[in-house]
Amino acid sequence: MISGGGTGGHIYPAISIAQALKDMLQSVDILFVGAKGKMEMKKVPEAGFEIEGLWISGIQRKLSADNLMFPFKLLSSIRQASKLIKKFNPDVVVGVGGYASGPLLYVAGKKGIPILIQEQNSYAGLTNKWLSKSARTICVAHEGMEKYFPANKIVVTGNPVRKTIKLNPNRKAEAFKHFELDEFKPTLLVIGGSLGARTLNESVLDGLERLAKEDIQLIWQCGGYYHDEMKGRVEDKGGKVILKDFIFQMDFAYACADVVISRAGALSIAELMLTGKPSILVPSPNVAEDHQTINAKALVDNDAAEMVKDNEAMDKLIDEAIALLKDKDRQQKLSKNIGAMAHENAAMDIANEVVKLVEE
Repeated sequence: MISGGGTGGHIYPAISIAQALKDMLQSVDILFVGAKGKMEMKKVPEAGFEIEGLWISGIQRKLSADNLMFPFKLLSSIRQASKLIKKFNPDVVVGVGGYASGPLLYVAGKKGIPILIQEQNSYAGLTNKWLSKSARTICVAHEGMEKYFPANKIVVTGNPVRKTIKLNPNRKAEAFKHFELDEFKPTLLVIGGSLGARTLNESVLDGLERLAKEDIQLIWQCGGYYHDEMKGRVEDKGGKVILKDFIFQMDFAYACADVVISRAGALSIAELMLTGKPSILVPSPNVAEDHQTINAKALVDNDAAEMVKDNEAMDKLIDEAIALLKDKDRQQKLSKNIGAMAHENAAMDIANEVVKLVEE
């Protein structure tokens, strides 16, 4: 059983682990457990796996009806999780973080079922820290996680990413053709997540004329929430701009990019590591414990990426991107260092740890 979700940063690694287990084992039954109404209830079935939903939500930072309902939701989810475990009878339960994993892994621990936790960020989430005492194995993406988890349980595996992300040098020309871009002009890729990021969008919009003046091509994933607004505001700004609400062929987008501007979510960073792209990270301030800044600093400290604070992006971001696009030596250094941090076989390594727990 695999549980967790709420965001793509939890769901896609979980799906990657499940796919690796399917590739590794001739016969394996996998059941996902998520939170009712959250995106995993759609994304997991689309990937070909069965999922059950619990009536659970996170604790809000301010007084709300959801907080008042939390004890009732938790008790209901624990009862439901107990029924699911009794029916499915798993050999191992895997938690990928997010509040949906709490009730299932709590019940599994009480029943003595082996537990594996996967932590994507360089700052451990509340649910994973709480569950770490009952976990047998804790797979992490970054070194130095002993400050959050027992050292004897930690295995550094990196974060699993989509198989399709890995670049194919033989398809670079095809990638430029796909976006109708010039292969010989500098290209900037901006990605703010599937929902988009207001700071990135406003910063890029403000810098479009400067990018056009430097003859820089732009692939810009602005997010579904902002797409109609940005589309109307981009007109007459000049330059070559490929504006998308969501980019489905991300391997082509990465193949075209000389430099990437991105938020600093764990999944985004794992993709940047795998593709080896010179990057400017703009951590979102709207996340628990400011963990995106911690994620970004882990790269900055290894000279593997540059960082611009969210509240400085309007003034600095596009100028820094233009400077980096002009500096080929700096690009090569960042590319080499971020590529060295990649864990190409993360999903398979985690799947191996799951199998070890079955065989114990």
